[in-house]
Amino acid sequence: MSTSMETPAEATGKPLRDVVYETLRGELMNGGIKFGERLTEPKLSTRFGISRTPVREALTMLCSDGLLQREEFGFSPVRPSVPRIRDLYELRLTLELGGVARIMNNPDLTHDRALLLAERERWLTLQADPPEQQPGFVVVDEEFHVALLTSAGNAEMVRALLSVNSRIRHVRMYDFMVNNRIETTISEHLGILDAILGDELTLGYQLLHTHIGESLDVVLERISRAIAAMSMAE
Repeated sequence: MSTSMETPAEATGKPLRDVVYETLRGELMNGGIKFGERLTEPKLSTRFGISRTPVREALTMLCSDGLLQREEFGFSPVRPSVPRIRDLYELRLTLELGGVARIMNNPDLTHDRALLLAERERWLTLQADPPEQQPGFVVVDEEFHVALLTSAGNAEMVRALLSVNSRIRHVRMYDFMVNNRIETTISEHLGILDAILGDELTLGYQLLHTHIGESLDVVLERISRAIAAMSMAE
């Protein structure tokens, strides 16, 4: 009686697409794949012992993340531009601080307290049971910052932030690869919410400014390491 052998990907119990995606994402973000290296469906299919369909889906997801770019033959890693990242973070900072500032500077305006209270409950739940360290937490983090700006009432500023987020998401993932960074983020988010809900807008403004600045420092440090590793033997 014959028995089928599971491939390493199948043995995880996760969807095959997710196994390939998470494995390659980790290698891309830690410098395991060099600049100029070509990733192709046939090679990856052989490596993971699976069909091309989940490999193709994973590669498409990595392109959407901004970590890979499509070439004439296969895919290759995207080289992050540090000056561009700084510019986009500056725009992000301007938008988010602007949301707090418009309430501070106009006594007729107030934050949407119901939205902020709901957000506070969500982050208290996360604080009680923090998720494991993984780059995908960036999406949860984005939701906080979008909710905070939404509560200030300027829909155009929110649209602009959503656009910026989509352009820096691939590098912001690095922020959540550092030990305890998720726990720190949760604590800082709650501090910002408590300040704003307590009508301490100047304090909330300062805490938000520091929070985003520290995120940029972590991201740039991790990117610099990844670029160095990915450039070896290029």
